[in-house]
Amino acid sequence: MSRPPTFVPPPCALPRALSTSRGAFAVLDARPGAEDTRGTALLLPGYTGSKEDFIAMLEPLTAAGYRVVAVDGRGQYETDGPADQDAYVQDELARDVLAQAAALADDGGPLHLVGHSLGGQIARAAVLLDASPFATLTLMSSGPAQISPAQQQRVKLLSDALTVMPMDQVWQAILTFDAPEDAAEEATEDREDLRQRWLRHNPAQLLATGHRLTTEPDRVAELAAVQPLPKHVLSGERDDTWPVPLLDDMARRLDAHRTVVRGAEHSPNTDRPLETAAALTRFWDQY
Repeated sequence: MSRPPTFVPPPCALPRALSTSRGAFAVLDARPGAEDTRGTALLLPGYTGSKEDFIAMLEPLTAAGYRVVAVDGRGQYETDGPADQDAYVQDELARDVLAQAAALADDGGPLHLVGHSLGGQIARAAVLLDASPFATLTLMSSGPAQISPAQQQRVKLLSDALTVMPMDQVWQAILTFDAPEDAAEEATEDREDLRQRWLRHNPAQLLATGHRLTTEPDRVAELAAVQPLPKHVLSGERDDTWPVPLLDDMARRLDAHRTVVRGAEHSPNTDRPLETAAALTRFWDQY
């Protein structure tokens, strides 16, 4: 589970609803001080995550001249969603991303798409439907196909719990199953914000997207055929969800720019936000 350092946005960011043809989405909308921007970035969070997972990158990205819109997808945290799992199939979530892109089109300038983990696979699906809105695609700690066997088991345990227990009881179970040092960290920091985020997730969204993470096919060849869209594979130097050598290989298959953020694991956006923001802007600045 991602752990943003805070849920309080910086002064450059405004929490608001982004109105689209497919409904309203809760976003953090961060803008540079200057009127002219170098472009806009649309950031998609991962499984159990939210827009706040990018909060520590907002100031450095806007300082580099980019407007940044971090979004809660349908059923995630502050964006409502139905109780029907069919509403969260990947094609539907991908079409949401295209609607978000259309709502940002009036800004002018290039639109850069970034997806972390599950968000990367949703971003990939969106590009495979229609790549035309996007200047670049960055897959952050997001692999070619299903998650690792160990993570598949964790998602299955979580899904089994979600079918028989209310969300607050599942939260307690998550803390119990966390590594001892993680549980101690939670107790010490008293991260009530993390618990509240969890409670506001729609269980149907978690069940549907969790299933997709454990069954996602390899679509790298399809994505590689999407030209001339520049692609970027970014990760930490360790990852237990998709092994780093697998991400290296995916980057080669995509002929993608490759960044490994030293000192980071599965969430470089929270582990090393300044270094991750710098890597993104170096890539975007080329386009």
